[in-house]
Amino acid sequence: MMIQLGIICGGKSTEHEISLLSAINIIKASDQTKYNIILIGISKDGIWQLYDPKTAFINAEDPKKIHLNNPIDRIVVVPDNPKGYLIKLSNPKEKLVLDCIFPILHGPYGEDGSVQGLLKCANIPFVGAGVLGSAVGMDKDVMKRLLRDAKIPIAPFICISKKDQTKLHFSDVIKTLNTPLFIKPANTGSSIGISKVINESEFNRAMEEAFQFDTKILIEQGIQGREIECAVLGNETPKASVAGEVCPKDSFYSYQAKYLDDDGAKLIIPVELTTKELETVQATALKTYQTLCCEGLARVDMFLTPDGQAWVNEINTLPGFTKISMYPKLWECSGISQVELIDELINLAINRNTLCANIQTSI
Repeated sequence: MMIQLGIICGGKSTEHEISLLSAINIIKASDQTKYNIILIGISKDGIWQLYDPKTAFINAEDPKKIHLNNPIDRIVVVPDNPKGYLIKLSNPKEKLVLDCIFPILHGPYGEDGSVQGLLKCANIPFVGAGVLGSAVGMDKDVMKRLLRDAKIPIAPFICISKKDQTKLHFSDVIKTLNTPLFIKPANTGSSIGISKVINESEFNRAMEEAFQFDTKILIEQGIQGREIECAVLGNETPKASVAGEVCPKDSFYSYQAKYLDDDGAKLIIPVELTTKELETVQATALKTYQTLCCEGLARVDMFLTPDGQAWVNEINTLPGFTKISMYPKLWECSGISQVELIDELINLAINRNTLCANIQTSI
């Protein structure tokens, strides 16, 4: 019997297009004899619609121009017991019962716990971290405070809200943090709104830009080290992949370099590390994953300094799944194909849902 697999893509975030590219790759890599794909696209204004996976994407090879084609119908998620379902607005009596959903949404309104909470309330198994892990993984301020309490190395940082923007000046910041500084919105991903800062004029411009994307921003001290990434997979007993290195062409790994510029960065998979360095990277990735209450999958990004210490930059609880993305490539290099990886992620989601269903929630 085929598994009814829902894939949710698109969304309201600035990473809408990358989500579409991730969805295409997951559809292509899924075992078509095992899964019946139900494709759910969320428009940039938040409308949930049903699409035919074969005709859903226009300009599918261009990350700048890709967009969703004409939908089949608008849909609604209906909570039910023991399992929720979808309905089409044109035919509310027809139920679309899904065995699992893969919400390959990047950034706010998808990776931050919003969709995870909806699916949990609807009793539909879903791939990836739950509400808590997703929320703390997205909020860089909360994430870094939890990591700091767990004695995991992070860059010194200051967090400031929009209402206090005029109270903080460059001269105040450099009394606490050394340059270069990185200024970033607290709740975005893929380097959206991030700037590298050396002087006061750059500082002021960077603050304005970051506040366009969030009401809370981080000012971090730059760490001089190699940019290392490690993938994690699992629920209660997660495992870490081999490590990869990002060598950006410019001063840091920007959104442009990640997705729009073919020569924006060189990815080395696996990266050559000493046995001790690899053990440090993998141990740091696993401790970060568990400290932040993650499940299913995540990619941990860190800086490896010359003294062999791994400083965590951030975690991505729904990392890119495009054909060039680090997460699936790291697992391929670790001996797990994309087909096997998708199978494992779906099994983890269904097993977690079964476990949670057996927990008594009322007297």
